[in-house]
Amino acid sequence: MEKNLTTGSVFHNIVIFSLPYFLSYFLQTLYGMADLYIIGQFEGVASTTAVSIGSQVMHMITVMIVGLAMGTTVFVGQSVGAGSRKKAAQGIGNTVALFLAVSVILTVFLVLLIKPVIAVLSTPEEAVPGTAAYLTICFLGIPFITAYNVISAIFRGLGDSKSPMCFIAVACVANIGLDYLFMGALHMGPAGAALGTTLSQAVSVAVSLAVIRKQETGIRLTKEDLHPEHTVMGKILFIGIPVALQDGLIQVAFIIITVIANHRGLNDAAAVGIVEKIMSFIFLIPSAMLSTVSALGAQNIGAGKPERAAATLRDSAMIGVGFGLAVALGMQVLAEPVVSLFTDASSASGAEVVRLGGQYLRGYVWDCVFAGISFSFSGYFCAIGRSGISFLQNLASILFVRVPGAYLASKLFPDTLLPMGLATACGSLFSAVICSLVFLYLARCAGRRDGS
Repeated sequence: MEKNLTTGSVFHNIVIFSLPYFLSYFLQTLYGMADLYIIGQFEGVASTTAVSIGSQVMHMITVMIVGLAMGTTVFVGQSVGAGSRKKAAQGIGNTVALFLAVSVILTVFLVLLIKPVIAVLSTPEEAVPGTAAYLTICFLGIPFITAYNVISAIFRGLGDSKSPMCFIAVACVANIGLDYLFMGALHMGPAGAALGTTLSQAVSVAVSLAVIRKQETGIRLTKEDLHPEHTVMGKILFIGIPVALQDGLIQVAFIIITVIANHRGLNDAAAVGIVEKIMSFIFLIPSAMLSTVSALGAQNIGAGKPERAAATLRDSAMIGVGFGLAVALGMQVLAEPVVSLFTDASSASGAEVVRLGGQYLRGYVWDCVFAGISFSFSGYFCAIGRSGISFLQNLASILFVRVPGAYLASKLFPDTLLPMGLATACGSLFSAVICSLVFLYLARCAGRRDGS
């Protein structure tokens, strides 16, 4: 359902829009973590490592799809803000055509590259068969992953963040049930985790398509809207490609860090993989703020209200930082108990994973504080059509801080993962500083134009 977010209290709109998004992302993260939790109850460290490595690859692909779909969210949001439903329909139609092609190409390409991907990741030998089985099944399910995220992006552009929440709730329930069936009852290991994830996404897509047929969105699609239109497709890609590359580079950086950890041994690899899953859960609020600023900001920019877009950025960043500080302080005490949820701490190897994971989490968790700022800025830059700025600042962060910092920390501190976690957090701090400086520069330039 179309919803205008260009009037009323900015803070109220943020809460109303972000809460369903937060819950939907929570559910999506929950069923992603369910794979790791459930396999940890029925299998050993090798299978846990296989799922953690494979899920990192799938997370990278998913966030790139979501990033590309951000172009749709912004395009539709600006069209709705400007009151042009025909333009919004063109954006939706072109999105369907674009992502249909993307999903098919990705599926074929990635299935052919499973062995090279596993080799590049320096996957521990014990985890190679499980990782291969996990990735094969998940790669075949990419069309379902793409369909769900594109449908969600369209709804958020229309100002509706509740429907995607309902879709992912269905997937979450289905995934947990299927995980216990495939990994618990049938003992399928990593393949069962992948099969549960893929089938649950298919169920979610089927439900979302049924809802679209019945729900009044205010947008009427025609066959002409499905035909690629140069201007519309260009605007979607102009915003979406930098975001996809940015999100992809961030995940590549985390995969490089995983490779660094893999070289340290199986326990280090498992610890880093578990913490990455935990952090994906902790990043719920920063991610919700990014999507919120993008959607609300785009509608306000389309309505000619840039000051409301800036206010959305400010309030969202404050929410993100406050949440990040609370979680970072809490994890200084709760790190080991949280990590122990995902492995059998009663065994010698499991206890070592808990010890190493606690070290890594205590440093890494500070990333959430700085991400509350940088993610909000990324959403704002997307809303104003300057997503290239987000890509460049993230590239600089990865090349100059995140990856080299993690590598040096691994070499200089071979007995602890704490410095590697802190190095990752420093990458987001660097991004937050750059984003703040760029925002001030753009504001000064806008002030000069208004003055002239």
